[in-house]
Amino acid sequence: MNLSERIDALLERVEKPVRYMGGEYGAVVKDPSAVDVRYAFLFPDTYEVGMSHLGMKILYHTINAREDALCERVFSPWVDMAALMRAENVPLFTLESRAPVREFDLLGITLQYEMSFTNILEALDLAGIPLRREARDSGPFVICGGPCAFNPEPLAPFVDFFVLGDGEVSTHQTIDAYREWKASGLPRAEYLRMVSKIPCVYVPSFYDVEYHADGTVSSIVPKEGSGAPEMVCKALVNDLTHADYPEKLIVPYGEVVHNRIMLEIFRGCTRGCRFCQAGMIYRPVRERSMDRLLELAEKLVSATGYDEISLMSLSSGDYSCLPELAREMVRRFAERRVKISLPSQRIDSVLTDTLRETQKVRKTALTLAPEAGTQRLRDVINKGVTEEDLVRSVTDAFEQGWSAVKLYFMIGLPTETDEDVLGIARLAGLVRSCYLSLPKEKRAPGLRITVSASVFVPKNFTPFQWAAQLGNGEVVRRQQLLKRELSKIKGVEFKYHAMDLSYIEAVFARGDRRLADVLERAWRLGCRFDGWSDQFRYDLWRQAFADCGVEPDFYACRERPEDEIFPWEHLDAGVSKEFLLREWKKALHAERTQDCRKGCVGCGMRRYEGACR
Repeated sequence: MNLSERIDALLERVEKPVRYMGGEYGAVVKDPSAVDVRYAFLFPDTYEVGMSHLGMKILYHTINAREDALCERVFSPWVDMAALMRAENVPLFTLESRAPVREFDLLGITLQYEMSFTNILEALDLAGIPLRREARDSGPFVICGGPCAFNPEPLAPFVDFFVLGDGEVSTHQTIDAYREWKASGLPRAEYLRMVSKIPCVYVPSFYDVEYHADGTVSSIVPKEGSGAPEMVCKALVNDLTHADYPEKLIVPYGEVVHNRIMLEIFRGCTRGCRFCQAGMIYRPVRERSMDRLLELAEKLVSATGYDEISLMSLSSGDYSCLPELAREMVRRFAERRVKISLPSQRIDSVLTDTLRETQKVRKTALTLAPEAGTQRLRDVINKGVTEEDLVRSVTDAFEQGWSAVKLYFMIGLPTETDEDVLGIARLAGLVRSCYLSLPKEKRAPGLRITVSASVFVPKNFTPFQWAAQLGNGEVVRRQQLLKRELSKIKGVEFKYHAMDLSYIEAVFARGDRRLADVLERAWRLGCRFDGWSDQFRYDLWRQAFADCGVEPDFYACRERPEDEIFPWEHLDAGVSKEFLLREWKKALHAERTQDCRKGCVGCGMRRYEGACR
């Protein structure tokens, strides 16, 4: 049997064969002999998660728009399929052509979440690609990008190079460099030298890292003769209206997490929430024009048949033409029963008009993120919203016929007290009171309030990169305190995250190269799909740290002094360390910083050509 037939034989024995079938409507299949560069794009999680990721859709489209290149998709096989692939000697394959991943020229991997790192090692092993970069003398170059690439050090020994920032342009630069290298006939190492000249590319093998006796980083410098820059700067696409965006989408056979059209209305955020990595690394704000969004919506509805359009951004309510956009989209698509949804709303946005428009087709739960239970703590995190904003927002929603509200908070934020934790329950009670305050005949039936409380994880390139994560016992105590208080409020459901998972996430979010051995050891012990609660094995992670002689508290639970050199000190996300430190100090005094649309706050982005126009 050929490889495709062997794969088909496995599909009869796995839980969800649709994950591995390929052949979906909208998939791009090219003749590999007709292109110069074959690019495999790995999303290191299941098909249904990866197929919901907008970044993958954008890069898949922009690569396949080239005549000289092709892009094919790869997802992490679930544990049942991975076991069968090993038993039957079936290598990791792409969906479009079912070709082995190791036969491709470039293997791009998106780093969306630290807890997917073991899946990357699993994928390399299933593909037959040596885990460590120095062991590779053939096969695809391994490239990583995405938000977690802004601290790439725990993955440094496994990856040939990282790409920072927006991928629409930088992906083409790395492909062009590959074509040039391939035509030159030069050794493999020369390609790394060529891509290191691209300002947003970081080649970890070209840098030396030294440590102090106390374990902190003492220096990160380019190796002599490498030609690598002292600072690697992120790629930035300033004109989002004219940037590549897919006008056709792959339509999955089975259910995926977000089975709808996703329209990115703008990129970046001006609010400056101090816990939010995305709000820092995706600066500055760049909007797509309303005309372009309407054009894309028409084409994507026609091309896919989807019945929902999600207006995507970090804070959709901040789009400058949101009411007009929603009104026009509803006018165009109401007869086709296409719903317009707003997945990310701030509670201080003017929602009434937009909610009135988007609910004309059908309603979903309204999602709001107060993040903290008291005004003091919201000022610490620079959330910039008040209790009055929440009351106005939910009252508007209830008056427009909503009855389901989701409220997102965090436990363990810097300076948090029990009073702040109990404030979450008080806000949930306040939301219920807003519903009950309406005349009964004006209320939509079936009030549902969901309170979700994640565990705070300090992230690199945020003002809270200096903060310590709260210890396990104290987090659990606060979760139980909140659970007891919420149980007294009728109609409230409480969801919270396991501390163990957030702890390992914090370790890798601020870790260095010495964690690579821990990561490999954890994978060899059996860690896979760590972001899935039914697969996460905290006991194996603890064993991996012990086996490698690494203390995880050093990374997660230690507040960093102001002058400490971070493992990512040689990377530039646009925001300056001086700005972040200034924000950290203001947080400790509960001092707010204004939205930068109201005036520049000196974050450092103006150093980038064309930024903040």
